[in-house]
Amino acid sequence: MYPAPKNIFRAFDLCPFGKVKVVILGQDPYHGARQANGLSFAVDANEVVPPSLKNIFKEIGSDFGKPLVHTDGDLSRWAKQGVLLLNATLTVRAGAAGSHQEKGWEQFTDAIIRALSEERGHLVFMLWGNYAKAKGAHIDRSKHLVLEAPHPSPFSAASGFFGCKHFSKANEYLIANGETPIDWL
Repeated sequence: MYPAPKNIFRAFDLCPFGKVKVVILGQDPYHGARQANGLSFAVDANEVVPPSLKNIFKEIGSDFGKPLVHTDGDLSRWAKQGVLLLNATLTVRAGAAGSHQEKGWEQFTDAIIRALSEERGHLVFMLWGNYAKAKGAHIDRSKHLVLEAPHPSPFSAASGFFGCKHFSKANEYLIANGETPIDWL
């Protein structure tokens, strides 16, 4: 099973409820050895950067018009700034993508999204792909910025993820609402 038990709730450890500014929603953890680390889309710094994360990095570089300073897969630097890197399911069976879907995790993560929407104000939700967009039903769009795009995977990134400019839009919204922007680079 992945991630390691100590990392199942890592997203909340690094970005507690009261510190959340941005939510990036993933589907389920990576199912390969040494990949899942408890943060959606992330891997540890010494691991190969997965294709979806490579595309996220490409979009950030394009969005801000400069190369990234950090190009490893460790996204804990974002989490510590207030980016909740949340997967809809928090565990997966080794080698079996989606294997822990519809086992109860979605109820838990729906409750997290609903609580953030109800109890916090002026958050940014980045929903990439149809699965994440469906989770947007729990978000009050009158008090939060919801950014939607195709998933950053190589199969769909060119159909609207590239060029979405979600990272600069998120920072503009945060600044407009008195928050410190995220250093995505």
